[in-house]
Amino acid sequence: MTNRRYLVILNPIAGKGTAATRIPEIEALLTARSLEYELRVTKSVWHAAELAAGAGRGGFQVVVAAGGDGTANEVINGLMLARERGERLPAMGVFSIGRGNDFAFGADIPSNLALCVDVVAAGRERPMDVGKVTGGDYPRGRHFGNGIGVGFDTQVGLEAAKLRHVHGFMAYVIGAMKTFVIYPDAPRVRLEGDDGVIEQESHQINIMNGKRLGGTFFMAPQAVNHDGLFNLCMTERLNRREMVAVMGRYTKGTQAGHPKVKVGTSSRYAIAAPGGGLVVHADGETICVDGRSLLVECLPSRINILCDHAGTLA
Repeated sequence: MTNRRYLVILNPIAGKGTAATRIPEIEALLTARSLEYELRVTKSVWHAAELAAGAGRGGFQVVVAAGGDGTANEVINGLMLARERGERLPAMGVFSIGRGNDFAFGADIPSNLALCVDVVAAGRERPMDVGKVTGGDYPRGRHFGNGIGVGFDTQVGLEAAKLRHVHGFMAYVIGAMKTFVIYPDAPRVRLEGDDGVIEQESHQINIMNGKRLGGTFFMAPQAVNHDGLFNLCMTERLNRREMVAVMGRYTKGTQAGHPKVKVGTSSRYAIAAPGGGLVVHADGETICVDGRSLLVECLPSRINILCDHAGTLA
């Protein structure tokens, strides 16, 4: 793969501001593998998307998201912009130097930086589905790679993001504790998928392309991001005690079979809440805080991802 050119897009504030300190390590690893690369540091929100959108025109065969889930999300959106313009699409790689790295986990990308560089250098590509959520603050849609959350987990993420000096799993623990104090009501929703309609009051809905959220919650342990389907995990109204019990199951991926949890698969989901109250994220990026309707579509094999699909790296 020595004839490939690599564009590394690094978000300096990923990993709670530690990503910038990894630049010398990244450059040393790339140089040691004799890879021809350019490393560009993002300067603002959406800059990674703009850089990724122009990577193909710039003569790059691979674009690498160096950061966390937010960086990967922007790179995916940039690649989809290029695809919509009919341009040649580079393959996507990831250097897992963010806080949660849930997208990387679901895409069979190691959490260790040196192993990430090995994966990118090896050049093994696999088609990957891309999600698109339309509604809320994005009436024309926004793409995602890992999944969306509606309700409780989005509130937890919003609270965790407010913490300046705590990150990773502990940030979500504290965010969950704060959300339990507030404990927002469960809106009445109508969810329509390939297999029918569910109407109920729901505290949490997750529509997953990947397997995990929040660094430790396995919302869809059986998910495959190249099968053309989303995996659904949807709760009914839960009291605080029930929510604690269900969250415990999420950490083990054993929520299927719980009497107040519904799971399933579908190529698309339409979500409606006539009374409002939909609080939604996609890959950790806020979609709305009081939405009424969303359309979530799985777009099969839209990009190629460089990954350890043979499962040989930890």
